Amino acid sequence: MDVNFMNGKMEVNGRDDLKKPLLQHVNGVAIDIPQQINDGGDKFRTVKFKIREIKCASCAASIESVLLSLNGVKSAMVSPLEGQAAVKYVPELVTAKQIKETIEEAGFPVDDFPEQDIAVCRLRIKGMMCTSCSESVECALQMVDGVKKAVVGVALEEAKVHFDPNVTDTDCIIEAIEDAGFGADLINSGNDFNKVHLKLEGIKSQEDVTFIQTFLESAQGVNHVEMDLAENKVTVSYDPDLTGPRSIIQYIDGASHGPSIYRASLYAPPRQRETERLQETRMYRNQFLLSCLFSVPVFLFSMVLPMVPTYGSWLDYKIHNMLTIGMLLRWILCTPVQFVVGRRFYVGSYHALRRKSANMDVLVALGTNVAYIYSVYIAIKALTSDTFEGQDFFETSAMLISFILLGKYLEVIAKGKTSDALAKLTELAPDTAHLLTLDGEGNVLSEMEISTQLIQRNDIIKVLPGEKVPVDGIVIDGQSHVNESMITGEAKPISKRPGDKVIGGTMNENGCLLVKATHVGSETALSQIVQLVEAAQLARAPVQKLADQISKFFVPTVVVAAFITWLGWFIPGVFGLYPKHWIPKVMDEFELALQFGISVLVVACPCALGLATPTAVMVATGKGASQGVLIKGGNALEKAHKVKTVVFDKTGTLTVGKPEVVSAVLFSHFSMEEFCDMATAAEANSEHPIAKAVVKHAKKLRQKFGSHTEQVTEAKDFEVHTGAGVSGKVGDKTVLVGNKRLMRTFHVPVESAVEDYISENEQLARTCVLVAIEGKVAGAFAVTDPVKPEAQVVVSFLRSMGISSIMVTGDNWATATAIAKEAGIEKVIAETDPIGKADKIKELQLKGMTVAMVGDGINDSPALVAADVGMAIGAGTDVAIEAADIVLIKSNLEDVITAIDLSRKTISRIRLNYVWALGYNILAMPIAAGILYPFTGIRLPPWLAGACMAASSLSVVCSSLLLQSYKKPLHIKAPQRPIH
Repeated sequence: MDVNFMNGKMEVNGRDDLKKPLLQHVNGVAIDIPQQINDGGDKFRTVKFKIREIKCASCAASIESVLLSLNGVKSAMVSPLEGQAAVKYVPELVTAKQIKETIEEAGFPVDDFPEQDIAVCRLRIKGMMCTSCSESVECALQMVDGVKKAVVGVALEEAKVHFDPNVTDTDCIIEAIEDAGFGADLINSGNDFNKVHLKLEGIKSQEDVTFIQTFLESAQGVNHVEMDLAENKVTVSYDPDLTGPRSIIQYIDGASHGPSIYRASLYAPPRQRETERLQETRMYRNQFLLSCLFSVPVFLFSMVLPMVPTYGSWLDYKIHNMLTIGMLLRWILCTPVQFVVGRRFYVGSYHALRRKSANMDVLVALGTNVAYIYSVYIAIKALTSDTFEGQDFFETSAMLISFILLGKYLEVIAKGKTSDALAKLTELAPDTAHLLTLDGEGNVLSEMEISTQLIQRNDIIKVLPGEKVPVDGIVIDGQSHVNESMITGEAKPISKRPGDKVIGGTMNENGCLLVKATHVGSETALSQIVQLVEAAQLARAPVQKLADQISKFFVPTVVVAAFITWLGWFIPGVFGLYPKHWIPKVMDEFELALQFGISVLVVACPCALGLATPTAVMVATGKGASQGVLIKGGNALEKAHKVKTVVFDKTGTLTVGKPEVVSAVLFSHFSMEEFCDMATAAEANSEHPIAKAVVKHAKKLRQKFGSHTEQVTEAKDFEVHTGAGVSGKVGDKTVLVGNKRLMRTFHVPVESAVEDYISENEQLARTCVLVAIEGKVAGAFAVTDPVKPEAQVVVSFLRSMGISSIMVTGDNWATATAIAKEAGIEKVIAETDPIGKADKIKELQLKGMTVAMVGDGINDSPALVAADVGMAIGAGTDVAIEAADIVLIKSNLEDVITAIDLSRKTISRIRLNYVWALGYNILAMPIAAGILYPFTGIRLPPWLAGACMAASSLSVVCSSLLLQSYKKPLHIKAPQRPIH
């Protein structure tokens, strides 16, 4: 058994494949991490340049000399042959940009920074309201020197920035966003996914802080230490292959500095997104209630009480000249709403106009100010004149702001629900786990309950019936059924035995399991799914380009339309071109025209357009994740809904993927024992599923016909022939194991008896593996891989959706045709290698087909990349297969239908959202401009127009939320594997 601790450090003896992170960050790039040098404690960074026009060694020497003269450059090595320079420097003293300029000043052109010098950070953006805002943030980010790429998601309220750490840093990026008028908080800076937050005791001075920081930085596996002196907290980024949170805590507990003794405990920082969402919701609610405190009386004084003379006559009492009590009260009550509650619209407008753009804030500020300023003019004129009569619009300004705030409040609540599915996933992992300590013979020495965050790789965890599995791992003891529906969408519990993998967050049903932790922290399937879905929600769908294009000219167009509306009513009114009875008794031509103009300003809604796509993508990707279908963003969704052809790989996709040998025959004088030895030795180094099945069966046969020893002779000159088989020398004999193509390649004759055996088995959908020794076929194995039970139903259902199915395989034509017939597939492409599969897909695309490729993501990568939509099936815990656009966690083919159907429903919903958002603006603006007024007398007052505008955004978000009720179109019940 593994020993987890020794002197505060963790010993790792897990397999190499378990050490690889399952999730390569979407659109991620390598990050140059500063290495800690012991001399003096300075952090050095190494940067490489491509230098042109280096003609000899003396050129290289002169460049080195110039670089070493720079303060902060530790070393410089220039290769005249490769034209490259590697410079180690202290970033606090000199920047990479200065180093580059120094080389150029010496007369040598330098190419741009290499790809490895690109870092990635994610930021939470506050204050974005529409697509125009997200574009402004993107513009501000792209203007920062050193920023290579910036993507901003308005619905997710996040930005992902690729930048050159040698030129800029996260502080400069945040400052640029704040200068643009938005708030920004750092979520993470690329590679700090594995980190632990600790609360420290015993810290009394700056000296203690420095000691702990230096002490931790010297620990094995610790990458970065961030101290918070005010709160006595420390955040430690670490390498899970070398250490873990428990080891770090023990390391701190074992440290001492003079009389100081330190203690560390786990600290769970509040969930930033939830906290901020709650704060934003509370802010809009409080502002709405505050505005109502003033707006409701204004509404009563202007629209209700005047209609009830018994109660409202006192409002007409004149204070001075024509200024009445009602007008004065409306002025007093409206002012706080306009300038205190409505301050956010002024601030937003200022920053937008400073960026030379315009957003909803500009429209609201313009509309309310026009109404307020005109009303103030009326009030002052009434105060100074004893004959003037005019109508103020104070209620327009106050009620407009109130209704917009109500709409934003409801919109924020609705937007919060779009990420409900993702929030539920993040809450799946349990808070605590049972850690076992075992001796060398596997006996339990101790058991303790610890926080799930303290689990380290190779820990042995006990999972009791009814408890959740805390991390990804392998069952080493016990049998049970585990409900994985919350991760994979599979309704039936899956039986688990020793050797089976379990996923963190799933529910153990009826047995006790001992699980060895293999993936912890950010490497668990659950963490990767969350990261992948978050990245997908940030990716912009091509269909969103429509909203982006419209948003650029939307607000200016609305302002012009409002001005034309005002002129269109005012000028004809002055010249008497329409009847005087159209003008209400309390208004004149100017006031009527002004009401129509303000209504046009505030009824138009750019927000609804901006939210149409991202909210639908957020709901769909979250819903898909809960069904075991991980869609990597809006681009994948948009392509998947166009799919008309699905290409299936055979082994492991249409078939179960667990080949078994059903017969073995000899065609030569070799004994069965010798035949099995040769086949085992040749196939032992192959990773192909059929090779493993052959080795397994050959060992069984050897035990039956010969000795029970499992000694395998190693094959020399081992070579894999892609799509054909393997070859090598076993002892002094040349052995070939593979199909007929391999035999033809090596000119091995295939006799009629062998041909008959092959033909007979191929008719039964079996694959024949021939074994040739010294240029002659010595025997053969017949291998079967049964077709998945749901294959025929899925292919038939795809046909009903108007999608054709094609099977592609490296297997022979006869076996491929038999498998395809069983699955109900008419078109077959056989005897092709992985590159050939990709070429076949390109041929289909040239015919105008949108092609989806479904494969296991291992040897199908070229085809998955070549296809319009690559679907990796049966990913299990390896959810981040780079080549795939859509990752299907289970091996069920029905999820192919789910992925395509969900994408169709989502794109349909996005189009409906656009129809509603565009349709609303196209219809509402003419009505607000008074197009119906001459015929019906129906007029849209500004405050009602503002309510309509708020309802527009809310309706689009609610429309997207309807995707939460999505149900799979096809659900096939899989047989449950019994526990023996």
